[in-house]
Amino acid sequence: MHKLKAITPLGGTEPRVDGFAGLVISERPDRALASVGARQGSEDAAAQAARDLLGFDLPAPARWSAAGDYMAWWMGPDLWMVDAPHSSHEMLASQVKAAVGDNASVVEQTDGWCRFDVEGNRSLDLFERLTNANLRSATEGTALRTSIEHVGCFVLCLEAGKRFAVIGPRSSAASLHHALLALAKSVT
Repeated sequence: MHKLKAITPLGGTEPRVDGFAGLVISERPDRALASVGARQGSEDAAAQAARDLLGFDLPAPARWSAAGDYMAWWMGPDLWMVDAPHSSHEMLASQVKAAVGDNASVVEQTDGWCRFDVEGNRSLDLFERLTNANLRSATEGTALRTSIEHVGCFVLCLEAGKRFAVIGPRSSAASLHHALLALAKSVT
């Protein structure tokens, strides 16, 4: 019998946490992800089915929303990413697909993405060197698509000026982490 053991996007057996003066960068492999794309002609039905499952309306462009265990952010026209704790929603894509039925296409995304939470009073100093996204004016609920180290990412403002989630392709986790650490050292 195989004795497989899950690893984090950075290749560890435990999530990595790096601390600096006024800044903490945490690897977050504890999230399940599923993309939801409304099918043409079924946009309203998909939105209603998602609302019934999630407990909130799917967010508008450049926004995220959350209630209970669920979070979702806008990724493009009629396309969202749904997020929930992996421990209680390991089969998130199946749960979402059962809710939306043929009104939307749902794709398992958990192992395709990585997430780093950046927290502290030096967060904005880091981001102004990392990306051209204007995070100084971001409010809680802002979800921006941007480039970090030539990698397409999403940056979610979890608490204005203090707490952010950086979500990028898992295949670029090491590059994103390196960029975060290098800039964290330069701002602290």
